[in-house]
Amino acid sequence: MEHSNIDLSHLAKRLNGNFKRLDLSQRLELIGGLANHAVFTTSLGLEDQVLTWAIAMSKQPIEVATLQTGRLFPESLSLLSDTKDRYQIDIKEYYPEPEALKDYVATHGQDGFYDSVEARKACCNVRKLKPLAAALRYADVWVTGLRREQSLDRSSIEFVEWDDDRGLLKVNPLADWTEVQIKEAVAANQIPINPLHERGFPSIGCAPCTRAIRPGESERAGRWWWEQQDTRECGLHVGGDGGERGESSERGESGEAVSSLHEAVQPEGEIHSHA
Repeated sequence: MEHSNIDLSHLAKRLNGNFKRLDLSQRLELIGGLANHAVFTTSLGLEDQVLTWAIAMSKQPIEVATLQTGRLFPESLSLLSDTKDRYQIDIKEYYPEPEALKDYVATHGQDGFYDSVEARKACCNVRKLKPLAAALRYADVWVTGLRREQSLDRSSIEFVEWDDDRGLLKVNPLADWTEVQIKEAVAANQIPINPLHERGFPSIGCAPCTRAIRPGESERAGRWWWEQQDTRECGLHVGGDGGERGESSERGESGEAVSSLHEAVQPEGEIHSHA
């Protein structure tokens, strides 16, 4: 069964209303009970480490995945290994396509992303957006660690949004969490975190594209720090041009999965799990 974009947007709004009344464990339980294939993509930041811990403790059927860009900090790679060992979970790693990476380097050079915004976005497309498309190919729900406090661009995110480009529901279980709450959860549960956080890196991406922030700067000011534009995003969580959002036409059984989610929300707005 197919649904219009208006129907699916309405579904997201109704699910969003339910999330407002739930704590984190209940939000994960709702995701696990509704989704046919939920995927959480972690970049190993503080929020994502809290979500990884919560998913591991909940034992909900939510796949954990990460994007191996090939330019991560050694500290990030070490944290990935430590997290797998600590929680005894599989974190599936998605890599850039070798030919696409080869073409980028041939055209722009290994560090050509410093030359222009366009070259940087092209690098993000190869190293992050295309691997993300592979990670989400069969997903009907995409779970992220986005929070409203992180930046002005993210201040209006909802708990549940319909991602029309990717053809799935995007769920942000920590949307309303504060930085204080995140740090309290890390301390209370001894969650492993990246040591770079203690060196002034609140937001950590690829090593050549991330610096420590200065006093008074926003937490994402250290990302793509040489660029002058206010918006500092790679395209994972904002609309992009052309293929930047991934090949949604090759997403496999997403339509069937979304139908199942749509039917789980009853007219009165109550949520019913199909698990």
